[in-house]
Amino acid sequence: MNKDEYSIKIEKLIKWAHAYYVEDNPQATDEEYDKLSRECLAYEQTYPKNSHPNSPNKRVGGFVLDGFEKASHLSRMWSQEDVFDTEELIDWINRAKKVNTNLEFMCEPKFDGASLNLIYENGLLKQAITRGDGSIGEDVTNNVKTIHSIPLQITEKSLLEIRGEIVIKKDDFEKINEQRIKNEEPPFANPRNAAAGSLRQLDPNITAKRKLFFNVWGVGENSLEFTRTSNMMQYIYKLGFATPPLQTITTTVEGIEETYNKIIASRNDIEMMLDGMVVKINDIETQEELGYTVKFPRWSCAYKFPAVEKTTKVKNIIQQVGRTGVITPVAVVEATLIDGSTVERASLHNYDEIERLDLRINDEVIIIKSGDIIPKITKVFHDRRDGTQEEVKRPTNCPKCESELLDEGTLIKCQNLDCPSIVTNSIIYFASKNCMNIDGLGIKIVEQLVNEKKIYDILDLYSLEYENLANLEGFKEKKINNLLNAIKDTKGTQLHRVINALGIEHIGEVASKQICLEFGLNVINIDLDSLIALDGIGEQMAKSFVEFMRVNHTLVLKLIEIINPEIEVKIEVEENAFKDKTVVLTGTMSQSRGLIKKDLEALGAKVSSSVSKKTDYLIYGEEAGSKYDKAVSLGVNTLTEEEMKDLL
Repeated sequence: MNKDEYSIKIEKLIKWAHAYYVEDNPQATDEEYDKLSRECLAYEQTYPKNSHPNSPNKRVGGFVLDGFEKASHLSRMWSQEDVFDTEELIDWINRAKKVNTNLEFMCEPKFDGASLNLIYENGLLKQAITRGDGSIGEDVTNNVKTIHSIPLQITEKSLLEIRGEIVIKKDDFEKINEQRIKNEEPPFANPRNAAAGSLRQLDPNITAKRKLFFNVWGVGENSLEFTRTSNMMQYIYKLGFATPPLQTITTTVEGIEETYNKIIASRNDIEMMLDGMVVKINDIETQEELGYTVKFPRWSCAYKFPAVEKTTKVKNIIQQVGRTGVITPVAVVEATLIDGSTVERASLHNYDEIERLDLRINDEVIIIKSGDIIPKITKVFHDRRDGTQEEVKRPTNCPKCESELLDEGTLIKCQNLDCPSIVTNSIIYFASKNCMNIDGLGIKIVEQLVNEKKIYDILDLYSLEYENLANLEGFKEKKINNLLNAIKDTKGTQLHRVINALGIEHIGEVASKQICLEFGLNVINIDLDSLIALDGIGEQMAKSFVEFMRVNHTLVLKLIEIINPEIEVKIEVEENAFKDKTVVLTGTMSQSRGLIKKDLEALGAKVSSSVSKKTDYLIYGEEAGSKYDKAVSLGVNTLTEEEMKDLL
């Protein structure tokens, strides 16, 4: 076979593979496919440099990994705001109408799987990263290359992030579980768990056998010039990605509801598990004006499916101790299959909820599960009681350390800082890579130090000495010194990293940065009203923060004294031509538009991707295109790159 013959055959093989794996519409028999695949493989092994980047023969597992490396997304992967009924949907739309009263909506199914970010550069798949915390995930590129519905090469050459959901089709899920049972392995609880577990296999050969499927739902970092999300997504699908079913464009609540009901009616016929419908405002300029909260975009929401409910029996009530010592009652129920997963526990939130429901052990109850919500009990059948029921008593002692609990009504807390639950979990979180990043202080090491009574809380980390660790199992000289140095290296770190590492409920990295930038060291004593006044900080977040600081005031004060963190100063940008101006970049320039964007943002400019009447400047390079034409038609000031530099 020569190169030209290979080119013809590999294009046919790629076409057949796409038809089979993505379109579920085979164009050849298995025998024909296998024969053509072997012919192409023989040529690729002889002339590896001529191998097509998108060859299906590359979809095989590579070497087994020791673990997954962390990797950063180019732009943040956001969560979705959930709405559960028409009233909540209308509330969401009305908030968006404050920016634009003429809204168009794009609706599509929300697949229930594991979120994935693909980075393409120069048309080639460069990296695949799990969602993680939205900023940093795990590099699973080797595994993703085994998934046929993800092209290894696309025609778009610009730097591009493509986001979507890794799922397993229902039929394939059943086959996987049948095989696991034969192998005496525990079956997966549901397709989403199977998809997430398959994506994170250290052996890519296992991932390759699981028939994972990628459904694209959006883009991250990009320089694509579209004004509507629907048009941009049609372009993405044409790059080689599967088109989701039942997509619609509408301008009314009635239109959204009609699509929502249509998806629910088709739910059982769709090959993958769904947990709702995504509604996006279609106009990209409106998206940019609406922006984001701390957690999710204001221009998109997840319209969740109605709850699925079943009857079961409460076998017991147990207590869970959270990182901050909050006691949460959990109902242990008879195993019940709900929406494809087995439910054995249900949230009860607090003991006031138990009293409100008049719930007793051995009661028959209705349990519901909706989308990603933790199963909860909504009704107790009091008339079905047969005398075997037992009253649920409020706990007075911590189930972990037996110390007396502080009962504040809705909130019941263990305040003993020596409590193993609080110590272990809080230190594990404090030391994790996304927090203080104390290398060598993993889960097992923390548990060992706590069990051996070497540490009782976070503060004790900073008083550890060589002699404390020398007699511990598995601790050699190099390991001890590395750990002590890693702890020492956290001193002087930024204040927001310290606050984030405390694991305050509802307070993540973004909120920690915002609060610390605004209040500095006064975060320890900040009051509720001052926190709520910050844009993006809701009442629940503020209450959680203030309560944590009240309970742990002394600990945090001592911790800050030991670490002596760097205090970020809120810098007021000096007056310049671009401060508080809306700028659009287009065309090819002497340096990347990404770098120019960062420079302009540092000057206080807002860099937008689309031209409107609100645009102050359009800065253009070669091949400026439609954005330049629109700017001229709207009377927007246009600047060459050199003119921009002159203004600076």
